[in-house]
Amino acid sequence: MHGGCLDPGPRSRAYGAMSDSPDRTDFALVAALYCAGLGAAAQYGKASVLFPVLREAYPDAGPSLGFVVSAIGLLGIVLGLVAGLVVARLGFRRLLLAALLLGAAMSAYQASLPPLPLMIASRVIEGLSHLVIVVAAPTLIAQISAPRHRVLTLTIWSTFFGVSFTLLAWIGQPLAMAQGAGALFGAHAFYMLVMAAILALGLPRQRSLPAGPRLNPAEVARQHLRIYGSARIAAPGLGWLFYTLGYVSLVTVLPDYVDPAMRSLVTGAMPFAGMAVSMTIGVVLVTRFGAVPVVIAGFLLAVPLALIFGLSGANGWLAVLLIASLGLVQGASFASVPQLNATPETQAEANGAVAQMGNLGNTLGTPILLAAAGAFGLAGVAGFAILCFGGGAAIHLALMAARRRGAA
Repeated sequence: MHGGCLDPGPRSRAYGAMSDSPDRTDFALVAALYCAGLGAAAQYGKASVLFPVLREAYPDAGPSLGFVVSAIGLLGIVLGLVAGLVVARLGFRRLLLAALLLGAAMSAYQASLPPLPLMIASRVIEGLSHLVIVVAAPTLIAQISAPRHRVLTLTIWSTFFGVSFTLLAWIGQPLAMAQGAGALFGAHAFYMLVMAAILALGLPRQRSLPAGPRLNPAEVARQHLRIYGSARIAAPGLGWLFYTLGYVSLVTVLPDYVDPAMRSLVTGAMPFAGMAVSMTIGVVLVTRFGAVPVVIAGFLLAVPLALIFGLSGANGWLAVLLIASLGLVQGASFASVPQLNATPETQAEANGAVAQMGNLGNTLGTPILLAAAGAFGLAGVAGFAILCFGGGAAIHLALMAARRRGAA
């Protein structure tokens, strides 16, 4: 791997007004982009909260019903980097709006509860909408934020999954229980249409669109090698892989090991603890020390906490502290994208890598952890967490050293 950012050439000058660092932050537009992110996260979460209702709607589905939840991540694993490349070439505004409209169309179709194969197919297509939003929105947030606010706005962005899942649990699930699955799908479709209308009015138009080589399969393979060979572009995504491997799986599995009397409290407190640390201590530390050192610190703090959790016999408060430490990784990972990559093009590529690695980690983490827990019990849970977070720190330290060698 090499340090330094590849010279983006003439493409980086084609982004029009949004390529310059503004003197002030358009917080209203940041809020609108964040709300679009809530809709993207709900593309995952709506199927999760609807799962009991969907089981009744598709009584003969059996294990195949699980694909209604997981199918949305398939395109992200395969096309995460491609999304970053395409968004950078075709323009953030037009593709973000198209993604919101596609998401609305898929949710409207799902509201009819079509036959299971068509429902799963619609979820795969919806994955394309999700992928474009999670690549374009944070890149745009970085571009419209003044440098002094960028850590704050991107840390706020990093909470979009947790906040969306919480809102779905509080509002979406009761709606579905009362009115049926179609009501929640329909509400999501309406929400995505509203966000498309708001952003169509609020997002500035680009003066010109970037040029680039045609993305045939050979060129896509070359771009993958270039991006994952860059110690700057790849770093946020590779660290995010280890974070998502551990975070989603641990939030899912840890409550099963704690005292049943604390289980409900721990389940709700873990994601909130992570978001709270990210929004408070995380912002202060990233502003003072930079994003990558804070990511590394979060990983290194999680390692002994995972060990102590295993040795304690699964103390509930240690589970909360473990996830809280990952709050440092959460916000700082997104803040590291513009800190390591100066141009909108390389930021979009880095966000594409984050999306790709995040989908891979979300898909693989829980099955691996369940296998480790089944074989070794609590020791397997702690050992898995230690390997994930130790690996995250190690990859960032290695890439930091590579950047220093490149600079030298």
